[in-house]
Amino acid sequence: MFLADAAALRGSDLVVLDGDEGRHAAVVRRIAPGEAVELTDGAGQLARCVVVAASKQGLTCEVSERLEVPEPRPRVVVAQAVPKGDRGETAVETLTEVGADEILPWSAQRCMVRWTGERGDKALRRWRSTAREAGKQARRAWLPVVGDVVSTAELAARAGAASAAVVLHEEATAPLGALELPADGDILLIVGPEGGVAPDELDQLTAAGAVAGRLGPTVLRTSTAGTVAAGIVLARTARWA
Repeated sequence: MFLADAAALRGSDLVVLDGDEGRHAAVVRRIAPGEAVELTDGAGQLARCVVVAASKQGLTCEVSERLEVPEPRPRVVVAQAVPKGDRGETAVETLTEVGADEILPWSAQRCMVRWTGERGDKALRRWRSTAREAGKQARRAWLPVVGDVVSTAELAARAGAASAAVVLHEEATAPLGALELPADGDILLIVGPEGGVAPDELDQLTAAGAVAGRLGPTVLRTSTAGTVAAGIVLARTARWA
C-alpha cells in the first residue's frame, strides 16, 4: 500500500504516484506495469489499481475500484509513556499494526527521557514516521494519529472525556479482559513507564474517571504492554468480530 494525495484519488481514473512515495515504489520496490497496488490517503479513501507505467519518478496507476472505508469504531487510543532508546518506535510500530487509532506520547513522572526542544521534536517525527510506514505495511486505510506529548494533567482530561479509560497496572484486581467496553467513542489505554505509574499519577487518572486494569500474571515491558492491551480490547469489539 502507498500513500497518495486525497484529491488525486477522487479525480481521474489515472493516478500518478510521484515524489518520495512514487520513487520508492518504482525504484526500491521495483513495481512494474501490470502489477496491482493499493493507494490510500490515510483517512479512509482506498483505491485498488493496476500499474500502467513506471519510471524513476514514480508510477502511473489505473483505478479499478474505489472504496470509502468508514472510520473504525470504537476508537482505541493508547497513551504510551515515553521510554528510552528505540523502544518507543517499537511500541508505535506494533500498536499501528494491531489497529490503534491514536497514540499519545506521555511524559510520566518516572520516564527516564524528557522530550524537550529539538530532541523532542526529532523523537516525535520518528514516532510519526514509524506510524506512517507501519500503517502502509499493515494496509490500513486509516492511519493512526500520533499526537503531541501530553502531561499527566492533559492525559487526565482525555481520560475524563473518553467513553472508557484504563490504566494498565500490575497490582490492579480487575483483568482487562473482563472490563465493560463501550461500542462507540474512545477507549483510552494508559501505559506507564518501565518504573511504573507513580501513585499520585494513578490517583489523578482514576479521579478523572479511569479504572485500573491488569493484563495477566506476568509484567510486560512498556514497549509491549500497550500492543497486548489493544489486541485484547479489539478482540472484544465488533472491529475484530
